[in-house]
Amino acid sequence: MADLSSRNPDWWRQAVVYQVYPRSFADADGDGLGDLRGVTRRLNHLATLGVDALWLSPFYPSELADGGYDVADHRDVDPRLGTLDDFDALAGEAHRLGLKVVVDLVPNHTSHLHPWFQEALRSAPGSPARARYVFRPGRGPHGEHPPTDWQSVFGGTAWRRTPDGEWYLHLFAPEQPDLDWGNEEVRADFRATLRFWSERGVDGFRVDVAHGLAKDLTEPLRDIGGIGATGEEALLRVAPGSHPYWDRDEVHEIYRDWRTVLDAYTPPRTAVAEAWVPGGRRALYARPGELDQAFNFEYLETGWDAGELRRVVEESLAEARAVGASATWVLSNHDVVRHASRLMLPPGTDPGAWLLSGGSAPAVDTESGLRRARAATLLMLALPGSSYLYQGEELGLPEVADLPTEVLQDPIWEQTGHVRKGRDGCRVPLPWTTDGPSYGFGTGGAWLPQPPSFASYAVDAQAGTEGSTLELYRTALRMRRKLLEGETLTWTADAPDGVLDFTRTEAWRCVTNTTTAPVPLPAGEVLLSSAPLPGSGILPPDTTVWLA
Repeated sequence: MADLSSRNPDWWRQAVVYQVYPRSFADADGDGLGDLRGVTRRLNHLATLGVDALWLSPFYPSELADGGYDVADHRDVDPRLGTLDDFDALAGEAHRLGLKVVVDLVPNHTSHLHPWFQEALRSAPGSPARARYVFRPGRGPHGEHPPTDWQSVFGGTAWRRTPDGEWYLHLFAPEQPDLDWGNEEVRADFRATLRFWSERGVDGFRVDVAHGLAKDLTEPLRDIGGIGATGEEALLRVAPGSHPYWDRDEVHEIYRDWRTVLDAYTPPRTAVAEAWVPGGRRALYARPGELDQAFNFEYLETGWDAGELRRVVEESLAEARAVGASATWVLSNHDVVRHASRLMLPPGTDPGAWLLSGGSAPAVDTESGLRRARAATLLMLALPGSSYLYQGEELGLPEVADLPTEVLQDPIWEQTGHVRKGRDGCRVPLPWTTDGPSYGFGTGGAWLPQPPSFASYAVDAQAGTEGSTLELYRTALRMRRKLLEGETLTWTADAPDGVLDFTRTEAWRCVTNTTTAPVPLPAGEVLLSSAPLPGSGILPPDTTVWLA
């Protein structure tokens, strides 16, 4: 059995990490918003599920201009979500249950309500307070135009003008001013933040927008022109490391500095980078002396196609191996359409356009989507490296694509002029019970409306029910821990077209049929199947089996 205990400093290399979006997990005080005490009360669900760690999305003081990623204080808890004592209780209970705790770190920007930014607004241009951020005069006779053509990820210009005429940079919402990581005060403050949470028992960090901290602020600032503003496609159109604000080579100096802080603890604290960069650059964030891992978003973005999936798996394993890291795999998170829906979209479908249609163009059959999602999950859990799960996927939750526009909270909806609906559909609060207020989420309703269909996905409807998605996850995670050995796989020669077939050990073979037709089931003892098998040596479509 793999040693994933705290005795092993490399526990993260093959761990299963469960992402908790606190505002949507469980509400203990009945105000409709999930909180830390709610998470603590439900930690046994994670322990019973069989994960190794929980990752807490931001729980810091925030105006919620971007779901908590607009942080007003990186070393405190939002009063609506609890207190530092509540955090300590959560971490203590998690550790008692054998769970590691990973917290989100948001270093690219602060909230506009952060004391530093409020001081900057009160201070004169050129002041030390403004030097912590990226303030610049505008273009034009009266400075009326933004300093550059840089674009916000959420749409529109990445610059906002202040009353005194200067402009400040915000690569995300205007309420999220970017920090200047060339400023030593900024660097020192985040070293203090790493120590603050590490000394409270945190085992690791998920680094938000890890590829965005370093900017080319050489005067005069340069436009991006036609190279594109956001996403990996922009980075593919420039020399590696040369984009004005994404994935610059200098960003790695910051992580080498962080490593000295993380290594000062026993065991060393771990860190995983959220870096939306091309595969060849992603591994740089996980080099020795920097962060330990980087999220593999290429895998998440790959459709249900055996050839493409194999290519991404092979490339990802090779990239991680080249720097001594382990690969990471993820199918859903708080920023993307849940994979029970996304994997059913026809190739070339724009998920944003699908959401804008309320999930009707094209319509997604939820039963077929769940079948494919279960197969994809067993495939992912068999791969070498770490798997990151998103809350609710163990229940088979689909995307809530038809949320009324008047309830949307994601700033993307307004920032894009109602062209993109945003990410609220994957953030709808979880169903714990088949009835009661908000299906057991809390006594005071839920901050986003839950569809009636959530009742059938509730934890108490699935717990102990043979064949349920929850029990599939529980069984898979229990088996995975026992079967883990090494970090390699061997592809089976001459697998049929559309079939992924590999062995991890002599006792663990994974076979996935991504096609629409049945294929022969290889010989061996069936340890687990994502869907019922008809017998007679047949592997149905959209099905994964583990064999011994």
